[in-house]
Amino acid sequence: MILIAGPCVIEDEKLLMQVAQNLVKYHENPDIEFYFKSSFDKANRTSIESFRGPGLEEGLRLLEKVRANFGFKLLTDIHDASQAALVAEVVDVLQIPAFLCRQTDLLVAAAKTKAVVNVKKGQFLNPTDMQHSVKKILQTRGITEEGYDVAKKAGIWLTERGSTFGYGNLVVDMRALEIMRAFAPVVFDATHSVQMPGAAGGSSGGKREFVSPLARAAAAVGVDGFFFETHTNPCEALCDGPNMLDPKQLDKVLGQIHAIQDALK
Repeated sequence: MILIAGPCVIEDEKLLMQVAQNLVKYHENPDIEFYFKSSFDKANRTSIESFRGPGLEEGLRLLEKVRANFGFKLLTDIHDASQAALVAEVVDVLQIPAFLCRQTDLLVAAAKTKAVVNVKKGQFLNPTDMQHSVKKILQTRGITEEGYDVAKKAGIWLTERGSTFGYGNLVVDMRALEIMRAFAPVVFDATHSVQMPGAAGGSSGGKREFVSPLARAAAAVGVDGFFFETHTNPCEALCDGPNMLDPKQLDKVLGQIHAIQDALK
């Protein structure tokens, strides 16, 4: 099982290392393919006053330090095609943000690197349409065949993070997980799926109490991995605090997921 976890944004070195230390046991678990995630820049925050992160140069330095200290594989977002090659020298997975999942230049730039490309499904997009984002990456990598196994071998993932439901709310259509698995391996982003965009007066709110039931539902449907943004003190987080989990909450949810997966074997 793929597991992606870490703080939404790099707040400072101390916090980054604290969270990483709490995630070591997942890296050491032979049944988990673990990736540490944190963003060097949150370029799509609601307000211009919102904290964005340390930026490209300092962010990559800190991510490299996480790898050096803990041996983790790394995942981070890119927002511009010019960032792809440089970031891919440091991380194992380039993540394409949901709002940018159709941006051809960004997808092509990511595909030209050796990194795995994880494309988050846009909150506005029919899950069937994600096949076109996958095709852009496959064709850039010189691959004309399609399908789950082809995309897996080519290093392409898709991530479900909920769909727009009215104003300031998201809903998860569990059918999307099965639909997108026809095109590529699918990761379920349980914490962003409970986000309430723009609902906290200039920033996004969230309902972390629904992370566990949605994750359990995704485990029952069947996915290739899970994404949980994690913080040692979510209530004090500088980004996405209302929907992040602390390490104890993460451990509990993963226990539930493993129990469901075992029952379905």
